[in-house]
Amino acid sequence: METPNIVRLSAEIPVEQYGRERLMSLYETMVKIRDFEKTVEEKFFGGEIPGFVHLYIGEEAIATGVMANLTRDDCIESTHRGHGHTIAKGADLNRMMAEIYGKKTGCCKGKGGSMHIADFSIGMLGANGVVGGGYNLAAGAALAKKMQGRQDISVVFFGDGASNRGTFHEAANMASVWKLPLLFVCEMNEYASTTPYLTATSVAEISRRAFGYGMPAAIVDGNDVFSVCEGAKKLIDPIRAGNGPAFLECRTYRVKGHFVGDPEKYRTREEVQKNVDERDPIAFFERRVTSAGALSAEDLSAVQAKVASEIAAALKFAQESPEPDVSALFEGLYV
Repeated sequence: METPNIVRLSAEIPVEQYGRERLMSLYETMVKIRDFEKTVEEKFFGGEIPGFVHLYIGEEAIATGVMANLTRDDCIESTHRGHGHTIAKGADLNRMMAEIYGKKTGCCKGKGGSMHIADFSIGMLGANGVVGGGYNLAAGAALAKKMQGRQDISVVFFGDGASNRGTFHEAANMASVWKLPLLFVCEMNEYASTTPYLTATSVAEISRRAFGYGMPAAIVDGNDVFSVCEGAKKLIDPIRAGNGPAFLECRTYRVKGHFVGDPEKYRTREEVQKNVDERDPIAFFERRVTSAGALSAEDLSAVQAKVASEIAAALKFAQESPEPDVSALFEGLYV
């Protein structure tokens, strides 16, 4: 039986309604995330980047589409796969790359690294190395905004695996009870680390869990930035109006391993390649806008060149930045 408060948004949205400037901005954000991640992957394999790195490649449309509906004052909580969210929220690429390199000039002074990037100045409250660790932080931010009488909202991103954690249910319950301005965004990428989601998740559509907490929900094609944009807008407008939390399920696929260097013995290369060939969000965008005559191949090339220059500058900045001083080891610690 169809549950009435799940909205399944069609991907067939006229791209012309977005206008050239907005289309260029959406494309630039997605390409920026993709190129940043490819550069990080290359330099990690080259031994330049310490620690672990989890890539957002193939999921760029979700961060881009959701963030296109947010303001600088809206807050987001991210996951250990947080580079894409941070870039889409407007973070400085130089400081981001320096942070991943563990440098003094990083946005967290080199102490956070890839999994703990934060920038409060743009409302990015932090990536989180703990699975499901962002829910209650996002709920707290939403509560603060409500108590302050603001129209800003809070957004928490999480994967399908994290929806099985108790913190999801705690945050969902309290957000609903208090009608908090909080959007839950599930990036349903089919794998929780090395586990296919259906082997450990009780529902095929994770958004159905929203019903137990009285939340409206929508399912969108997470590889189509237009679908994500429209789905997020339909939920965010009522949240801003004071109607309480909502749940957005974005259907996508994690084309890279759980972490860089993951041997990926839990799936076949054929499965991965099929998804790359058929569902790549950037290639999908390019086909849509050029076939509609909304953007030209020259427009796309100009964006690619601009982004390549910015990524190269960020890499140079990170490589040439100093290491943190040993004396800074205990700064920011409280006992």
